[in-house]
Amino acid sequence: MGSISCVLPILFLVVSLSISSTDGWGKLGHFMVCKITEKYLSENATRAVVDLLPPVAGGELAAVCSWADEVRFRYRWSSPLHYANTPGVCDFTVKRDCHNAKRTQNMCVVGAINNYTAQLRTYGKSSSGYNLTESLMFLAHFMGDIHQPLHVGFLDDEGGNTILVRWYRRKTNLHHVWDVSMIETAMKDFYNKDENIMIESIERNITGNWADDIVDWETCNRKTVTCAPQYASESIDLSCKYAYKDVEQNTTLTDDYFFSRYPIMEKRIAQAGLRLATLLNSIFDPSFNSINPGLQIA
Repeated sequence: MGSISCVLPILFLVVSLSISSTDGWGKLGHFMVCKITEKYLSENATRAVVDLLPPVAGGELAAVCSWADEVRFRYRWSSPLHYANTPGVCDFTVKRDCHNAKRTQNMCVVGAINNYTAQLRTYGKSSSGYNLTESLMFLAHFMGDIHQPLHVGFLDDEGGNTILVRWYRRKTNLHHVWDVSMIETAMKDFYNKDENIMIESIERNITGNWADDIVDWETCNRKTVTCAPQYASESIDLSCKYAYKDVEQNTTLTDDYFFSRYPIMEKRIAQAGLRLATLLNSIFDPSFNSINPGLQIA
């Protein structure tokens, strides 16, 4: 898995800083992850990130956090890097589950996070032959993907994509519920269709209800480049306990499902944002020890 060295046409880099509530986890969720990340980067990491961002980002990582989706069909080799599948079991192992349809090892979201982390560690070295701008944008996006539970789902149903359901009255599929519908519904019902209010709510939980958990979120018992295998294991566990639970073909999902599952999604967005910040701090500012759970959000 290598970084494409060609210069992307500007068309594929231009993204809007104003995110519509209809864009769901695909754009809005990634936007929120990266806005949270920006607030927890050290000064040195912020300088490196801004240095690597394309000019159209305007110095904001969140502006290009969905870039990997924008180029998914141009860079077709990258499509399997957005997810991992298990053979219908509720645990994840790299050797068994991290491959593409041709069974090329490490061609999954875990392998992608490890790969682009290793590439970014060459930042500042004259020998780096990678397109580190793309490496950064891929890494930021895939750290969001791996925290969406059904991006580590079952192979047979393609992470819930083939499970047809109704979200209240609307026909959709289970994967789309977690990618888009729950955030859409929350934006409408709780946050006056304002993504900034939703982000502020998640940030208050980070410094409040979840503050004692942040140290655990930052660390893992890793023997690999990153903690990505742990994040994948968390997601398949949540898929089994929450996403797939009590859902069959043509199930109608309403308040019971929404109110019991949506808090999981909000916490995963928070975890993704903080963990991405931790990873970027470790890459670009090795002297930076830990995110302070008592840090006040500006």
